[in-house]
Amino acid sequence: MSAATRSTSRGARSRRAPDRLCAEAVEQARAAAEEAAAPGSVGPWLEAVADPGADRVVTHLFEAQEPGYRGWRWAVTVARASRAKNVTVDESVLMPGPDALLAPEWVPWSERLRPGDLGPGDLLPTDAEDLRLEPGYSGADEPPSDSPVADEQPEARGPSRATIGGVAEEIGMERPRVLSRYGLHAAADRWEESYGPKTPMAQAAPANCMSCGFLVPLAGSLRQAFGVCANEYSPADGHVVSLGFGCGGHSEAAVMPRTPQPPPPVVDETVADPFGLGRESDPSPDEPAPQGEQG
Repeated sequence: MSAATRSTSRGARSRRAPDRLCAEAVEQARAAAEEAAAPGSVGPWLEAVADPGADRVVTHLFEAQEPGYRGWRWAVTVARASRAKNVTVDESVLMPGPDALLAPEWVPWSERLRPGDLGPGDLLPTDAEDLRLEPGYSGADEPPSDSPVADEQPEARGPSRATIGGVAEEIGMERPRVLSRYGLHAAADRWEESYGPKTPMAQAAPANCMSCGFLVPLAGSLRQAFGVCANEYSPADGHVVSLGFGCGGHSEAAVMPRTPQPPPPVVDETVADPFGLGRESDPSPDEPAPQGEQG
């Protein structure tokens, strides 16, 4: 451990008065820090800390003005020999202060990986002990050696595990590992959370996916609870959905009625009535009024 690290880590436990000559070597310590740092990145002097484990060893702390290093400090350790007046520089290092901005604790890439991080050309090795998988042909169904059926002829017990594996490999259906029960449950929980009956879309749907004609059922045990949506207008198109999910694109949703058209007006006020503008159209004052207009 360096002297600067010792002085800062142990300083909180025991404080001692720094050596006078070492404490006065502020400019000498600043010059050492400026030599190691970028130009203009050494700020004001903060304090001088005596090393509790050594005599005549003092660490000068300067504010670091490096971009992105908020709260960091330049620590320059100086010392002198016994009965010597010359102070020498031991080391200069950039160190975090009590409120320094620090990088988060390192996490392995396998734990940092999130859904959607895998891109084209990326390889994602699967751990040999991945709990989501189990051997496809483990021989677990073979009877133990002390079983009553262990002495029976192979024909009586049915085809052996090796025979099944050979046939599966021949027709292209062999898989070294398959989903374990834990893997199935984990996948079901993810799909239920994204496209399940408790989502706002399903709560407002007229019916669930179980009765929808756009649902493509899955194979295997998941068929009882999930399927794939094949409605291009649905927000879940191409996704695995719970049978309890639903949306407005249900195949049996009621047909929306057409917008009713108002009846034609009794009096057509949108057309102007023609009126003659000539004088012959005006009645003469000497002419009798029409019979229907007489008072």
